[in-house]
Amino acid sequence: MNQISLDNPPENSKKNKRLLSIDALRGFDMFWILGAEGIFAALFIITGFSFFNDAAAQMLHSQWHGFTLYDLIFPLFIFLSGVSLGIAAKPIATLSIVQRKAKYQHAIKRLFLLFILGIVYNHGWGTGIPADFGEIRYVSVLGRIGLAWFVAAMLVWHCSLATQIKATIGLLVVYSLILLFASIGEFGSGNFSQMYSINAWVDQALLPGIRYQNLPVDPEGLLSNLGSIVNCLAGVFVGRLMMQQKSLPTVLLRNLLIIGLSTLALGWGFDLIIPVNKTLWTPSFVLVTCGWSVLFLALFYWLIDMQNWQTWAKPFAIIGMNSIIIYLGTALVNWNYLAQSLFGGVIASVPESWQTLLSIIAIVLLQWLLLVWMSRNKIFIKV
Repeated sequence: MNQISLDNPPENSKKNKRLLSIDALRGFDMFWILGAEGIFAALFIITGFSFFNDAAAQMLHSQWHGFTLYDLIFPLFIFLSGVSLGIAAKPIATLSIVQRKAKYQHAIKRLFLLFILGIVYNHGWGTGIPADFGEIRYVSVLGRIGLAWFVAAMLVWHCSLATQIKATIGLLVVYSLILLFASIGEFGSGNFSQMYSINAWVDQALLPGIRYQNLPVDPEGLLSNLGSIVNCLAGVFVGRLMMQQKSLPTVLLRNLLIIGLSTLALGWGFDLIIPVNKTLWTPSFVLVTCGWSVLFLALFYWLIDMQNWQTWAKPFAIIGMNSIIIYLGTALVNWNYLAQSLFGGVIASVPESWQTLLSIIAIVLLQWLLLVWMSRNKIFIKV
C-alpha cells in the first residue's frame, strides 16, 4: 500500500487524533467545488423557497467588490495549510544538517510540483506539444498555495515569532500602500477597477504567458500573492495557538472566537479604505477571509474536538485527506459524463424538477467513492 505525500501524513491519525477537525474542515471546504455548489439552486427549483435562492447566490463568486461564502473556499484552504504548518513545524536550527537538507529539498520539490500541477489544472497550453511557451497560463490556484506555504515555511523555520508577526503586518502594510499610492501612467493611485488597478499593470507588464480568459488582471496574478501569504501566516499563528492551548479547550475556543470576530470586524472596517476584492486579494479581503476561516475552525473544533461528534465529520475528512487529487479531478475528469453513464436512467425516471439535484448527488458521490477507495488503500496525495 502506498502513501504519496506532498505535505504531512494524514492529520487524523491516532498520533494526532484531535486534528480530525482540520481534515474535516478542509474536506468541507473542498466539498463545495466537487459540484455541490449547485445543491441550493437545485433545491430552489424543487421548493421555490427564497432561502435556497439566497443560499445559491452565496455559491457564486462576487462580480468584483464584495464577498460571498464561495469566495472563502480558496483562502480557507491556504489558511488551513498554514494551520498544519504551525502545528508541525519547528525552527530548522534544532535539526541536524542532514535533516535540514531534507526539509529544504521537500519544500522546493513541493513548490515545483504545485507549480507544474497548477499548469496541468489549467490544461497546460492550447496548442499542444511542442509548446508555445507564450500561450501557457503559468499562475494558478495550486501555484499560489505552493508559494504561500513556501514563504510561510521559510519564515517559520528561520525566524522568531516576533519576526514572523512583523513580516505578516509588514506584508499587509506594504501591499496596502502599493494599492493606495503606487502609480504607473493611468494605473494605480487607489484605483481598484479591473482595468486600471496597479495589479492590472503588473500582470500585463510582468506576468509571463497568458492571463485567465485574457482579462486585464489575473485572479491569481503576481502582486496579490502578498495578500495570500498573509492568509497562510495567519493559519500558522492559529496552529501554534491550538498546540499551546490544547489542554485548555474552553479557553482555546473563546480565543478563536475573539480572534475570528475581531479580524472579521477589522476587515470590514478596512473595506471603507480598500474594498474587499477577491481578484485583487486586497488586504481587507485577507482580513475578512482570515476572520471567517478562524470562525469556521472554531465551529469544527467545538463540534469534533470538544463535543466529540465525529461520525458526521469523517466523510468530509476523507475528502480533506486527498484534496489535491480531487481538485485536479474537477478539471481533468468529466464527472458529469460518468454520472450520466452510470445513473442516467435513474435520473431520467424522476420528475424533471428533481433531476438537477440527483445529478449533483451522483457527481459528488462518484468522487467521494474514489476518495474512500484511496483512503482504504492508504493512498494519500497531500498539498
